[in-house]
Amino acid sequence: MKLYWSQNTRAFRVAWLLEESGLKYERIAVDIRDVKSKNDPAFRAVSPLGKVPALEDGAARLSDSGAICIYVADQYPETQLGPRVGHPDRARFLQWVTYTNSVIEPSMAEKVAKLEPRPTSYGWGSFDLTLSTLQSELSDRDWILGERFSAADVLLGTSASWLMQFGLHSGDDAIAAYVARCKARPAWQRAHAFDSP
Repeated sequence: MKLYWSQNTRAFRVAWLLEESGLKYERIAVDIRDVKSKNDPAFRAVSPLGKVPALEDGAARLSDSGAICIYVADQYPETQLGPRVGHPDRARFLQWVTYTNSVIEPSMAEKVAKLEPRPTSYGWGSFDLTLSTLQSELSDRDWILGERFSAADVLLGTSASWLMQFGLHSGDDAIAAYVARCKARPAWQRAHAFDSP
């Protein structure tokens, strides 16, 4: 298994996922800011858009972090990173594993760009609705599925951390406590060390 990775990018979340998984993988550094590195044929075969993270696992090639999280959880059930098809938590898992890419990141862009909220037009609703929904869901549980950590927490935890890092959310609340739990995980710390100079 190969993870195409670039320092201080969204690739952190898949490095964290793979560190949580316990699976053997090779981390291949790609400088996505360098044209030559970004256009390496081996990398572009896995990531046609030249984006990271990108994962190659035998014949499987994925370049979307949500898809990678679902793939790893399904392909390697021994990692216990997601409920199997048919499990009562499966629908909730899918809902939240896709929330980062389809809701949190677009709503962050809305907030940063100072766009006028249009909850009936934007697929994510609004930044405030995104935040209040996440806050509500985390208010009475350690992880998004309850007591069980999953690949959905990898994506949500990373996004919640960015919300705080970029000053889009602050305070002593369920989101901040969730970020603290994520950062306390040894796998987070190992993946975070990859980004440290």
